Amino acid sequence: MGIILGIVVGLLMLMLLVTGHEFGHFIMARRNGVEVEEFGICFPPRAMAWRKVNGKWRRLKKTEWKDAPGEGLIISLNWLPIGGFCQMKGESAADKRKGSFGKAGFWQKTKILFGGVAVNWLIAFVVLTILAWVGMPQMLQNQFQVKSDSEVLVKEPVTIGSLVDNGAAKEAGLEVGDVVLSATNDASCEGCEQDRVAIYTPTDLMDFNERHRGETVYYTVEGKGGTQTMSVKLSAAGEEYALGAGLSGSAYYRSTWSAPIVGAGLTIQMTGETFKGIGTLIYNLFDGVISQLNTNEDVREEGKEALEMAGDSVSGPVGIIGVLFPSFLSMGIESLMFLVAIISISLACMNVLPIPALDGGRWLLIAIYKLRKKELTKETEEKIVSKAFTAILILALVVTVLDVMRLVR
Repeated sequence: MGIILGIVVGLLMLMLLVTGHEFGHFIMARRNGVEVEEFGICFPPRAMAWRKVNGKWRRLKKTEWKDAPGEGLIISLNWLPIGGFCQMKGESAADKRKGSFGKAGFWQKTKILFGGVAVNWLIAFVVLTILAWVGMPQMLQNQFQVKSDSEVLVKEPVTIGSLVDNGAAKEAGLEVGDVVLSATNDASCEGCEQDRVAIYTPTDLMDFNERHRGETVYYTVEGKGGTQTMSVKLSAAGEEYALGAGLSGSAYYRSTWSAPIVGAGLTIQMTGETFKGIGTLIYNLFDGVISQLNTNEDVREEGKEALEMAGDSVSGPVGIIGVLFPSFLSMGIESLMFLVAIISISLACMNVLPIPALDGGRWLLIAIYKLRKKELTKETEEKIVSKAFTAILILALVVTVLDVMRLVR
């Protein structure tokens, strides 16, 4: 039941985020003199449609869909819950009819094309601001906060859930079920300033451990023998685990006057992390492909690992709806809202990329032809965009296959 509910919620959230993106195009088009012929919620086939007739909105009969009476915008509700669309008059840059997208000036086209990504960033900002006000889960290392206005609400204390053989935690005598309350380096490293932190989330402990790789640190631990201080010699930088323990626990950070600042700061931070992730994905993909052409077996093996990392870091609608939403829903409404903000930011970042079938790519194409002072013909634009769209469809198919394989595993 939880998985089914997660899938339903996931479909609904993705539909709202994509529809919000298209609404950004809609608003900017109307504000910049471009006629919108149809604004659709979900994808066709059409279920219902409305249009103004004699100044009043009227639901159209199915027989009227093809040649709808009245003038101007049609608002439609469609059957496939996978997004939405904004159909503008003359979307080709070569269309110069009055009220068409092609007739709009370069700055007007820029605002229309990037109106969608602006709405996605705005949605993320609003969601994160609300979370900062009611209780923000910590999902990122060094997550943005205004520490002077941050109240901690511990939901579950940080607990040792598992131990790695020969790991620092096991060597120090930590046991499964131990609760880590605080950590300090106790000025034990020469030349180091004292670093003493309360541990509210696994991220707090991981951040602390990364700062003190290779050092002996001291945890205040609550376990079977009561509360005690335990020394732990963390693994050196470059080794796989600093502590060698699986951690569980959660806490929320609640702000008051700084909630909008936290919302904006975290939106910017996650945007940076998203672009960094896209860059890493592209690097691993190209590095992996090129390495496969090398005659050295070790280099080819490294390339195979890079390709596996690229595959594991990509998730499409099947993975998001089938895995992420059910998982985050089980963690609580705050975690689910955080996921919605992440996906909204991801939609914005992806659409900014210079890929012709996406908003950023269409803008770049228009900009290049404007700088060259040449006309971008409808045939040229359709040829470039269709090839890019085909490549995206192939990539989406590959990602979907990877998602299904992960679900089966």
